[in-house]
Amino acid sequence: MGVFVTGVRPRWSDMDAFGHVNHANTVTLLEEARIELLFTEAARHGVKEMAEGMVVAKLFVDYLSPIVFTGEDIVVEMSVRDLKSASFTLDYLVRGNREANSPVVTKAETLMVPYNVTTARPRRLTDAERDFLAGWRAGGNGA
Repeated sequence: MGVFVTGVRPRWSDMDAFGHVNHANTVTLLEEARIELLFTEAARHGVKEMAEGMVVAKLFVDYLSPIVFTGEDIVVEMSVRDLKSASFTLDYLVRGNREANSPVVTKAETLMVPYNVTTARPRRLTDAERDFLAGWRAGGNGA
């Protein structure tokens, strides 16, 4: 499967009064995972343009159960869907810990748009970006 998997560690301060990671901090954890794929992993594959400008155009989060601070990483699995010339959708499955078959606690998706910060306008994906992202399509084998 074309799934990128990374661990992200919630912080004690991410918890709210009810003892679970609140919405805003969950979105930040998704962002940290996304940076690992679109900036760090992409650069490792020679695709550095994404780090120069990429914006979230739409965000959807479905909470299945609370994320609770344990001092351990949560696992974020990401795959690419709807790869178009000037946008793509990232799908996320968040698991509460690194144990095998850990239950999914959150599902999310972001519509991503490449962005030129100099012109302050969206731009098209480069061929290198498209090739990199195609490797992470659900059902693919990774980049």
